[in-house]
Amino acid sequence: MAAPLLLKGIPLLRLRLQRYNCLSARIVSSPCRPWCAAAEPTGHQDEVSSSEKSSVVLTVKDPPKYHRWDDPDYRKWKDKEEQMLRDIKPIILLVKEILHSSRYMDGERLTVADEETVVEKLLRHHPHSEDKIGCGFDCIMVDRHPQFRHSRCLFVVRTDGGWIDFSYQKCLRAYIRDKYPSHAERFIREHFKRGSG
Repeated sequence: MAAPLLLKGIPLLRLRLQRYNCLSARIVSSPCRPWCAAAEPTGHQDEVSSSEKSSVVLTVKDPPKYHRWDDPDYRKWKDKEEQMLRDIKPIILLVKEILHSSRYMDGERLTVADEETVVEKLLRHHPHSEDKIGCGFDCIMVDRHPQFRHSRCLFVVRTDGGWIDFSYQKCLRAYIRDKYPSHAERFIREHFKRGSG
């Protein structure tokens, strides 16, 4: 009884194997387009001398055109970049935890310790911090952005009850530009999203 069941699948298997063999035979035997234009033989190659051909190919004497660890300028940049990342990593981790975890509910005020850290490490470096604080600073809270309801962000709550959002990335950019002026733009270009200031 088991033999007829096994035999039912054999024609299908044969058909698949036959299609596979035909496909592989066509790939091997038929002339096909090269993978790239550089692989196509042209008559122009005959006109190029052998010395010109060898100058195009990289040799051991011609290193690749990318930065290497033995380049002192590149090494200085990587060391500075590492230092900058170590400097801002704790505040980035804190802000991401505040915004993306269940630690704070929408509309909730930050704890005193978190608020002090956010004000000291971020808000005071915001390019428009005085405008954000306005009539006076009451607290920092987390809530949904009024226009972009899927985004949570930090808000300055003023003494008059008004509140306004601020971008922690703008704060970090300003901090980096102030503390590391010679490396700031490269660091920002490589490590921050483009559209946010």
